[in-house]
Amino acid sequence: MSRSALFQGQTPLAVRMRPVSLDEVAGQAHLLRPGSPLVALADPEATKPGTVSVILWGPPGTGKTTLAQAIARSSGRRFVELSAITAGVKDVREVMQEALNQRDLYGQSTILFLDEIHRFTKAQQDALLPGVENGWVILIAATTENPSFSVISPLLSRSLLLTLQPLTDDDLGRLVDRAVTDARGLAGAVTLDAEARRALIQLASGDARRALTALEAAAGVALSEAADDADTDAEAVPAVTAEQVAQAVDRALLRYDRQGDEHYDVISAFIKSIRGSDPDATMHYLARMIEAGEDPRFIARRLVVHAAEDIGLADPRALQIAVAAADAVAFIGMPEGRIPLAEAALYLATAPKSPATINAIDAALADVRAGRMGPVPKHLRDAHYAGAKRLGHGKGYRYPHDSEIGVVAQQYLPDALTGRRYYEPRPLGGEREIGERLDKLRRIIDG
Repeated sequence: MSRSALFQGQTPLAVRMRPVSLDEVAGQAHLLRPGSPLVALADPEATKPGTVSVILWGPPGTGKTTLAQAIARSSGRRFVELSAITAGVKDVREVMQEALNQRDLYGQSTILFLDEIHRFTKAQQDALLPGVENGWVILIAATTENPSFSVISPLLSRSLLLTLQPLTDDDLGRLVDRAVTDARGLAGAVTLDAEARRALIQLASGDARRALTALEAAAGVALSEAADDADTDAEAVPAVTAEQVAQAVDRALLRYDRQGDEHYDVISAFIKSIRGSDPDATMHYLARMIEAGEDPRFIARRLVVHAAEDIGLADPRALQIAVAAADAVAFIGMPEGRIPLAEAALYLATAPKSPATINAIDAALADVRAGRMGPVPKHLRDAHYAGAKRLGHGKGYRYPHDSEIGVVAQQYLPDALTGRRYYEPRPLGGEREIGERLDKLRRIIDG
């Protein structure tokens, strides 16, 4: 490839580098083990009858279209592609009829790849059922949304649901390296320095298409600058730098290693900003994590922990909102998931704070681990089995609901811990009211 070929309006790099066989696919090793459904689909020697349809569910850029096309090429089957954005019921029925004709006349099976099946209405999905059920087509459907909510049950029951994972940094690295040298890609027109390679992987956030698009743009910048530099050797191969990657994608390069110090530093600053009730700093660190491709489930888990640890009963709704945000992220994915994450983070940052919950359980655990326990008082022991009453179990137990106020004077802690206080609510938020009520309860219980 000549260096100028990058600027001649050819097919995008991400399309040119699509694998022609499953052996070239980056990532998804859990779906490509020998004997797996996708490998069986790609085998030209596999028995055609009984081959199942599949639904591929995963984030953008994880290889859904790539897998479908590689399977079609490897298996020798006829391949038809439809997009749920533009196709209607009429298009589906035409594909089904042609697939039936191809099967009956020529003995050739058809793979129908349907992208973004979640955009199909129920009626449009219903039109797929006869062809799938009768084996006229092998459906490979792709979706970025949870199929349990976006695909009709009859179609789900007739298909295998396979979940794709974001590509790892190693997967992306191999993909980028191959694109630089492969004849279908940049064919050695540029090299890639280590910082630029790391930047591309970081910016991709598990998305192969994003990595290759950024690489192509950065290579264009490098070649353009080399052509404009009169001092550059005409035969020298320009090296793509991290600065050129940033310039090409018009995006600041974040120094953020998801497995390194920056990962822990940013999440620490995020939690401490929430604990310190600073919503602006909270949003800053949340944005840094999102932009760097941090796993949103990790962020959501930290919010749930913080809601219980640093807020607790000062505002019991904090935990509910944090859990709801975690559920929302799992349900809708990213980038929309940033919104419930931000809502929960802001709620937690502005909520009253109290560590009384974690202090209570940690103090109780410390006593138990130190052996400060003592036997359960006899009146609290189980008295339902034969012989329990003879041992004095349950004798003297006072049933609180027999009291008009629902509380009675009674010992609950073991003798060795009588008077021990674990939960000490603070006069903040909801715990102010809890503290006032608890003082009254303890006076009654203690007699």
